[in-house]
Amino acid sequence: MTFSEHDHVLVTGCAGFIGMHVVERLCGNGVRVTGIDNFDPYYSVALKDARVARLTALPRFSLRRLDLADAEAARELFRDGGFTQVVHLAAQPGVRYSLEHPETYLRNNVTAFGHVLEGCRHHGVRHLVYASSSSVYGANHTLPFSEDQPTDHPVSLYAATKKANELMAHSYSHLFKLPTTGLRFFTVYGPWGRPDMSPMLFADAILAGRPIKVFNHGKMRRDYTFIDDIVEGIVRVAGRLPDADPVTGAPYAIYNIGGNSAVALETFIDTLSRALGKEVIRDYQPMQPGDVVATYADVSRLEKVTGFVPQTPLEEGVKRFVEWYVAWRETQ
Repeated sequence: MTFSEHDHVLVTGCAGFIGMHVVERLCGNGVRVTGIDNFDPYYSVALKDARVARLTALPRFSLRRLDLADAEAARELFRDGGFTQVVHLAAQPGVRYSLEHPETYLRNNVTAFGHVLEGCRHHGVRHLVYASSSSVYGANHTLPFSEDQPTDHPVSLYAATKKANELMAHSYSHLFKLPTTGLRFFTVYGPWGRPDMSPMLFADAILAGRPIKVFNHGKMRRDYTFIDDIVEGIVRVAGRLPDADPVTGAPYAIYNIGGNSAVALETFIDTLSRALGKEVIRDYQPMQPGDVVATYADVSRLEKVTGFVPQTPLEEGVKRFVEWYVAWRETQ
């Protein structure tokens, strides 16, 4: 199954970092897209507005401001939408924020996802693709992370809500034969990224001559994944129905999407410093609650099914991020 001009795709969280790029890609392929977002002020609404301003000029795109945790609003959306596929990217992000605002994660990541599942079930959606996270691997220390590894020990509430999404999706795939595919994203970065994530936090501090906070005294590794690779993976997966789960026979799948390497945090900082042309002042800090020391994606399952492996080199990805960020910063 591939997308056609007759498809109508719902992209939730369209004002978000990944959502904006997915909408641009789908519309560029001639697909009709409805995007929804509640423009939550967790981070700069001005940035979200700027992303959406890019989207509203696209042919075959329409925007709705809507809160998926509102049951009646979600029912109306699906009743009237006529969606053929759903790419569900709306969620409350951030590991550390979940330590202080747990109710936000339960509302936006669990309740809202339940409403999406119900909408897909009752209104003929052919395929639901949703964002999970590498954080579900939690206390697992076997690298690289494989989808076959257990994910029973989340170390943050954010991770637990993403694991809950995977379990909820499987139950709907099993009970109602709703095809669902979960995507475990690994440290996504690039133009139009989130201001609460390290690339933008670091870049802002470096350009301002402020120290950057380097947690776990720099002894961290992350599988940095450029946004274009994430979008390519999403679109390829969304255009293909999942195979039957080998245990239950449900039309259900889970895939890692990562850069397929574990990059030392110090290496990422040095790469960013070179791209910015500025020295870095490091403020080494202890490990933060809810964090993990390393992430590293095994993407062999994704490659087998889609023929795609994320491949943007870190140097190129950071360069493209910096070009965007420097220009964006000058407008603020």
